[in-house]
Amino acid sequence: MKYIRTSITFLLISLSKWDEEPPDQLNLLSEYDFIVVGAGTAGCVIANRLSEVSEWKVLLVEAGTNEHFIMDIPIVANYIQFTDANWKYYTNPSDKYCAGFKNKQCHWPRGKVMGGSSVLNYMIYTRGTQQDYDNWRDLGNNGWGWNDVLPYFKKVEDYKIPEFSNSEYHGTEGHVYIEQAPFRTPLSKAWVKSSKELGFPYGDFNGPKPASVSFLQLSLKNGTRHSSSRAYLHSVKKRKNLHVSKASMVTKLLFDDSNTKVIGVVMEKFGVKHTIFARKEVVVSAGAINSPQLLMLSGIGPRSHLESKQIGVVKDLQVGYNLMDHIAAGGLQFVVNPQKFSLNTANIISHPSYVFQWMKSHTGPLSVPGGCEALLFTELNNKFNATAWPDFELLFIGGSTNSDPLLRYNFNFDTNIYSETFGPLGNTDAFYGVPNVNASEV
Repeated sequence: MKYIRTSITFLLISLSKWDEEPPDQLNLLSEYDFIVVGAGTAGCVIANRLSEVSEWKVLLVEAGTNEHFIMDIPIVANYIQFTDANWKYYTNPSDKYCAGFKNKQCHWPRGKVMGGSSVLNYMIYTRGTQQDYDNWRDLGNNGWGWNDVLPYFKKVEDYKIPEFSNSEYHGTEGHVYIEQAPFRTPLSKAWVKSSKELGFPYGDFNGPKPASVSFLQLSLKNGTRHSSSRAYLHSVKKRKNLHVSKASMVTKLLFDDSNTKVIGVVMEKFGVKHTIFARKEVVVSAGAINSPQLLMLSGIGPRSHLESKQIGVVKDLQVGYNLMDHIAAGGLQFVVNPQKFSLNTANIISHPSYVFQWMKSHTGPLSVPGGCEALLFTELNNKFNATAWPDFELLFIGGSTNSDPLLRYNFNFDTNIYSETFGPLGNTDAFYGVPNVNASEV
């Protein structure tokens, strides 16, 4: 009976959350002060900030639709990639990477939903180090030094990790909750403890000593995903000057007669094309893949590529070049004693007591984002120096690839390679560490 009561309560709360997003605007204006393309991690922030000025009319355009309450559950982060909230992109086939995957292609998840990729990601909150930003500044990117960006990091945060509280590095009045998962497996506790015993410093990897080990800092709010949409749009859903157009695909940017200023967009919604103009600016925040795609569709990009697609060239620029992603390898599994609790997602979400624990209090195993629990940042040539510039990350995951068959499809594993590598493990409890290497070091 208590499970039934909890389920009904959870369902009612979940249905009520559907109305917390700004509504889909069906009657669009022909002109706004600002048009923001993409309601993802950045677009939600920009729309919130711009619409603070009540006399400005702001249009936020998103190709996806509402963020669903199931997306709140941290443990199912990888499952969301199988829904329509994901663009379902693949990398090109190559002999240099993704060699263990079907057709030598990796999946490249990108959010197609209110909140964008902040709804698909694993909620791990890492800001980078002072050396990263100062290096980008020194390369010619004025305004991107550490002292320039730190105030904005602090403005973003509502930091809820008392042991790392530091007013010089963290803020407590921002929109985005930052906390640690309310559940830890014995495996993750042992991993952090053993790292400390080996000599790696324990500390705040978003603080003054980034080369350290600790449990993950996460964009969670009371054990639930705190996406950019939830953080920045839910609280402003009643602003009269903010219109949100969902299920709307921007297909082209419009230019003035001199081809030097963007003055509007062409977008398609429910099969109908709309031309909408911007009095002040169009902000393109459609993500690492869709933003350059939109620029190139509009004639901004490499001349040779645009001409090969019969697209008129407005500006010959190297749009899309120098795109980088983190280089990782996650194949090494460590089998553990069955009495040692590991995060087998399939078992956890089919276990009524764990499910109802999360429904009731947002605690327990379902509050761990995709099974990720802790990490270690270090500089390989200076391993135990907490102030070093990290070039290596080791992410601890309290589950394993073999124990969650859907991970096979998440990563697009080649069937034979998956069977030979993970098949002999069966459903054995295990954990693994994922090494990530700084792309500039390769």
